[in-house]
Amino acid sequence: NYQKFAAEAIAIVGKKPISFEVFSDDLKEMYDQAIKIASWGKNVYVKIPISNTQSESTLQLISRLTNEGVRVNVTAVFTIEQISQAAEALVSTMGSNISVFAGRIADTGRDPAFYISHAVSITKNLNNCEIIWASPREVLNVSQANNLGCHAITMTPALIEKLRYVDKDLQLFSLETVKMFYQDGKSAGFVI
Repeated sequence: NYQKFAAEAIAIVGKKPISFEVFSDDLKEMYDQAIKIASWGKNVYVKIPISNTQSESTLQLISRLTNEGVRVNVTAVFTIEQISQAAEALVSTMGSNISVFAGRIADTGRDPAFYISHAVSITKNLNNCEIIWASPREVLNVSQANNLGCHAITMTPALIEKLRYVDKDLQLFSLETVKMFYQDGKSAGFVI
């Protein structure tokens, strides 16, 4: 029950922003779902993908929703053109987000910092628009996002756990790694 799950999540985050996505592929149904989701709380952002699965643009839907006071999180954004189009579609002063899938961009061998920098730059004059570094791959992405002025970054529990290594002494980290390799070899019972 998605609505029950959402209510439980909203209770946990309190007044902090939280995003819930539409599941339809039909633009009219996306609108109907977005209106319902937005009614769940003042801190709720509705995730609208940049297009549907048929490659139909959702930009008009995004503009309509923001004009009606719905907080929108434009998601699945990958290209410079999509970032620019999303920024243009966010016409309201309501809070909005653009989720740039920087981790997946990096998976293609491209530097995601270029895309995040562009997004931050073109939205700096939009009221209440925040850029989200989505799908990070490593702790370094936290520093990159921060240095670029990115407003938020999504983090998996595994990445949050790795934050404990930030600024760790590299000499000590090296020694710990050597000890781990040594212990792994002993535990495996390898002999040469």
